[in-house]
Amino acid sequence: MRLYIFLGIFLYTALASAVEWEDKQLFEGSIATQTLKVVSSTDISVFAPIIERFLIENPSVSVEYLVAGSTDIYDVFQRSSDQYDVVISSAMDLQLKLVNDGYALQIENLDYPEWAHWQNSLFGFTVEPAAIVINKAEFSTLSVPRSRQEMIEVLRENPERFKGKIGTYDIRKSGLGYLFATQDARRSETYWRLMEIMGSLDTRVYCCSGEMLDDLSDGTIAISYNVLGSYAADRSDIADKIEVILPSEFPTTMMRTAFVSKQAPQEKIATSFIRYLTSTRWYSKGGGNNSLPSIHAVSNSPQSSVISLEPGLMVFLDRMKRRLFIKEWESAIIQ
Repeated sequence: MRLYIFLGIFLYTALASAVEWEDKQLFEGSIATQTLKVVSSTDISVFAPIIERFLIENPSVSVEYLVAGSTDIYDVFQRSSDQYDVVISSAMDLQLKLVNDGYALQIENLDYPEWAHWQNSLFGFTVEPAAIVINKAEFSTLSVPRSRQEMIEVLRENPERFKGKIGTYDIRKSGLGYLFATQDARRSETYWRLMEIMGSLDTRVYCCSGEMLDDLSDGTIAISYNVLGSYAADRSDIADKIEVILPSEFPTTMMRTAFVSKQAPQEKIATSFIRYLTSTRWYSKGGGNNSLPSIHAVSNSPQSSVISLEPGLMVFLDRMKRRLFIKEWESAIIQ
């Protein structure tokens, strides 16, 4: 029996340590004596200024920042929730599931809008729309689509021009892509028609916004659907080549969310980090990062397009519903 227990502990530890992070960086405080471990789906280049401002206020802290896809974060954290202090992800549904399953610490006495948190445990701190992004050169002689219906029309009228030149998330791999797709399908009558015509034109599928934006900038693709608007707006290196369009009928808008692990090794400083993220300090003039739009900068009440933090968000995480949705998506896109 002892041998089995030992092997179980060994395999558990091996799985936790065998994570292949997409990126990682240690941000050191000037007089650091403790390290906060943050796992996140947000690129280092986007989040670094936020961490750096936090360390100015908390010089005795270092932050180990680990980057992975939203689906990978969900899987890794479930296996080893005692290894991390703070979890940040764009996949609101997966985050809500972790909190609902009891993995998050409650943070009391936080003056925060009701619509931007769930049970004082999961906190949205940005408001970011999904966008249609185009390569401007590819549309020099065409009308730029301002809605999903207009995108359908331009694709139907120019099939040869756009064959193999469209990109979107691979919802089988991307947690954010799956969230955007399911919310679009719930709210837009044109979603499945758009997926079918995109599929007929050999649409390329991607893991993440960054890769789509790279291919847009060099002309590999001409148009991408449901790219994270904040990432596109942050790409000053390609700003002259692309145009970011928020669908006129409604942009599907997510909140980037964060929570403290109930088993956080550094619970006190992790709680301070959440209080910092939910404050106005990280994006204020003269410091922080303005490419991620704070909920404080947007509105005192949720916009109709913002995905709500509510139990209904987990409906499409049901295994059967997820399997059926992905099967329908594959039938449309992977033709």
